[in-house]
Amino acid sequence: MSRGGADDGLIDIEEHLATVLAATPTLDAVDVPLAAALGRTLSEDVRAAVDIPVFDNSAMDGFAVLFDDVAGASPESPARLRVVADLPAGTALDPVLAPSEAARIMTGSPVPSDATAIVPFEDTAGGLADSLGDITVIAGPARSGAHIRRRGEDAVVGDVVLPAGILLGALQVAAAAAAGVDRLTVGRMPRVAIVSTGSELVAPGAPLERGQIPESNSELLAGLVAGTGAEVVLRASVSDEGDGPREAITAAEALGADLVVFTGGVSAGAYEPVKNTLGDRMAFSRVRMQPGKPQGFGRTTSGILLFGLPGNPVSAAVSFEVFVRPALLRMQGRRDLRRPVLRLSAATAWRTPPGRAQYLPVTIDRSDPAAWRAVPATSGGSHLAGGLGRAEAYAVVPAEVSRVDAGDPVDVMLIT
Repeated sequence: MSRGGADDGLIDIEEHLATVLAATPTLDAVDVPLAAALGRTLSEDVRAAVDIPVFDNSAMDGFAVLFDDVAGASPESPARLRVVADLPAGTALDPVLAPSEAARIMTGSPVPSDATAIVPFEDTAGGLADSLGDITVIAGPARSGAHIRRRGEDAVVGDVVLPAGILLGALQVAAAAAAGVDRLTVGRMPRVAIVSTGSELVAPGAPLERGQIPESNSELLAGLVAGTGAEVVLRASVSDEGDGPREAITAAEALGADLVVFTGGVSAGAYEPVKNTLGDRMAFSRVRMQPGKPQGFGRTTSGILLFGLPGNPVSAAVSFEVFVRPALLRMQGRRDLRRPVLRLSAATAWRTPPGRAQYLPVTIDRSDPAAWRAVPATSGGSHLAGGLGRAEAYAVVPAEVSRVDAGDPVDVMLIT
């Protein structure tokens, strides 16, 4: 892996991100039922309202017994017991067990107060088919308390089951339910406006005249926004002429938007509508990254965050990942703002831009489970939207590295 120098006049990625996050507020929290919490960010710790498990219960289908009655039982020296009760799941019964007595019990059923072990059906001569009446135990439990799930062994009332700042997935919502909690306090969903700029843009599927291209960035960004737990309240496209960006901000304000993201119009060309019309509201910088060098960021007097991203699809996607996504997560109170990163070997060689960190779309070769490899999904062009559709991750190569050789270790930021 070769290393090179840095360009002048560029700011570091972390510097620009720090500027963004310093201006990003945490939105008010809202209280929602469990069914509405999936995909949201938890704002307050979840504490157990009930013990988990709620009561001592059986981990096996079989028999609740006194351990001393069956300790050491074997085919040569079986233990014979009389079944005096039947305990399905949900029962409130708590039968008394005298010596040489047992209760048939199903998984999850409350264990009788007198019982000190569970014998699974398969450790009896008759199993389920001969489980009422007298039974013969041919394999004793290994210890007292075997196969009994103890009350509160996972959590007791008041324990923190889920910490604030995490993403609520299916497992987390289920944990809250198991803890007896029916409502959660989560970050409000940020409201986002997406504005594509460019006179060349037409709707996908529309006939194309010379110089026109299908508009795809709004589809890209809408999906990425949804993936953060935010909601899109406006999608618009404006031409390179006129005051379209300002009009879009006015429309976004009317819809209660928290953030507006523009694509295109932020570079050094003659027709840059965002840069030309919003210079009083946004600062425009060149960031030490490829793609995504031109960036715009600002804030309206009412507090709406304004992002100006490059218009090429790969540039827009990378810029969203590096700058917009962390801001949207911060708004919701997310604790971890970064994507997971793996260290994988490069499957092939590629060059990197001098003095700029590279974000290269890659797929992951999993043919060898012990040695995954990063495979470039595109040749590196920021306009290659088709190749972007194959990407599972971005290989992130530091600015000081000028070339990646096959077999070199690279950081791979997962995006799927």
